[in-house]
Amino acid sequence: MPFISRRLAAFALALPLALGAACGAFAQTRITVGYVAIPDLTPLYVAKEQGFFDKRGLDVTLQTIPINPNIPPALQSNSIQIGTVTPSVLMQAADSGLALKVIAGGSLLTRDGKVPAIVVRKGVEIKGPQDFVGKRVGVAGFGATLHVLFRKWLADHGVDAKKVNFVEVSLPQTLDLLRGGTIDVAVPAEPFATRILQAGVATAYGYVSDDFPESGVLPIVYGATAEWLARNATAARAFREALDEGIAFHAKNPEASRASMGKYLRLPPDVLATLAVPPLSTVVTEPQIRFWADAMKAQGMLKTSLRSADFIVR
Repeated sequence: MPFISRRLAAFALALPLALGAACGAFAQTRITVGYVAIPDLTPLYVAKEQGFFDKRGLDVTLQTIPINPNIPPALQSNSIQIGTVTPSVLMQAADSGLALKVIAGGSLLTRDGKVPAIVVRKGVEIKGPQDFVGKRVGVAGFGATLHVLFRKWLADHGVDAKKVNFVEVSLPQTLDLLRGGTIDVAVPAEPFATRILQAGVATAYGYVSDDFPESGVLPIVYGATAEWLARNATAARAFREALDEGIAFHAKNPEASRASMGKYLRLPPDVLATLAVPPLSTVVTEPQIRFWADAMKAQGMLKTSLRSADFIVR
């Protein structure tokens, strides 16, 4: 079954269609944003809580979608109008025929950011990259950022990723799956990696980010269908402007920004207080998209030739 059809069939049962569609008039534009609860989206939380969307005529509702590959079919069905999707999932959806475009970037993963971590359940012995062969590795969505990045990391270290048993998990469940022995290894995003390590059920083997290019890696973007954008170009620009204001607010008001983030991440205060927020930027460049295209081609994930420039809304 094609990527989109398979995901759409599953998602139709999971998310009510009554969440609302975008209205025609800008002053009354309603937008449901499907998001994964990670600190990379701090500008989204801030813009919602500080009224930056409201003052631009955007009635924005945030809807959690734990598994990232479920976001493109939700966009296709118009259950959501904007989704925080990983570049790899966006490109895989486009490869299957869904016209998606990038409205804005979310964050940037850098070498010194120590994200994502490779966490190994206590009792599982991993001395080198080859020891991941045969292990059950939890990733938040097949074809999503962490899955693609870890497979690239394995290949760069001489390991055949096909010999690793990947298990699709939701990020909030990763800790329990490690604790229960369902998976041996996980490559979680923050804040979940921190919570896992603090719980003492796993140790950090290393960091995928150690091998990132100096320019960093774009892990998540705000995407929408070309059809929706054709009808709502002004709203899309206003949405991006609200995110930019959220970034500026975060820089000047880190404590208030962290409080907004805490509402959507639902973390204990002690975890929230120490949670690192990665560099934030709405800017998306063609080389950033091309990094993903090259990695996905090397992993046999794309059947067609995709132009990086075609994904970016100017």
